[in-house]
Amino acid sequence: MRLALGVEYDGSGFSGWQRLSAAGSREPDGSLQTALEAALSRVADARIDTICAGRTDAGVHGQCQVVHFDSDVVRDARGWVLGTTANLPPTMAVRWCVPVAGDFSARFSARARRYRYRILNRSTRPGLQRQYLGWERMPLDAQAMHAAAQALVGERDFSAFRSVQCQATHARRDLQEISVHRRGAEVVVEVQANAFLHHMVRNIVGSLLVVGRGERPPAWIAELLERRDRTVAGPTAPAAGLLFLGPRYPRGCGLPDEVSL
Repeated sequence: MRLALGVEYDGSGFSGWQRLSAAGSREPDGSLQTALEAALSRVADARIDTICAGRTDAGVHGQCQVVHFDSDVVRDARGWVLGTTANLPPTMAVRWCVPVAGDFSARFSARARRYRYRILNRSTRPGLQRQYLGWERMPLDAQAMHAAAQALVGERDFSAFRSVQCQATHARRDLQEISVHRRGAEVVVEVQANAFLHHMVRNIVGSLLVVGRGERPPAWIAELLERRDRTVAGPTAPAAGLLFLGPRYPRGCGLPDEVSL
């Protein structure tokens, strides 16, 4: 049977999603994947390997990461959810579990992925929720940032916004939506694309902050896109402010509405 899980996590203190140890090892390695697979394996009393929708970096959080795995072990959905969560670190939890078709893939069946980046925009750094926020002391023009960001919409070459460690075979991605809006003392960036490059969202946010501070005009983002040169774009925004909202799948996959298109 193939099962899909929705997993939430606080990425603080983890090395990122991807397993760092050899496949099959259940030795703690600081990754979210290894922690999840160890918990699932305890519930199944058998080795469980998982595939996720999108690998997140160290310090990045997840609201609804979707994973799938195969198992011959018979457990009801409640058993998988409660049993796995009981064996996870306190900063991880399984939200739901559903059976899916044998050809479903958490990674390849996804049609989009969505992220949110929160920036506390005030003169003093955060004391509360500091692990979930970026911070900018200079006043930000959220409207200018939003206008600048619209140049990124569409299928584009995002070489200017990929890290030097990115292992993707090419830099073209279809960025479907991006918005920037102010919510009280916070400026919030939300972005959806078919897939993302390594550090792509954080690099986009870092460049939008340059525009928001008035150091560059909104048209600068389009110029960066055309130049395809990471060295002239803005800095990488800190991981803490980034939340993986989750992937999106075609309706009919049997998944909850929150991850359906």
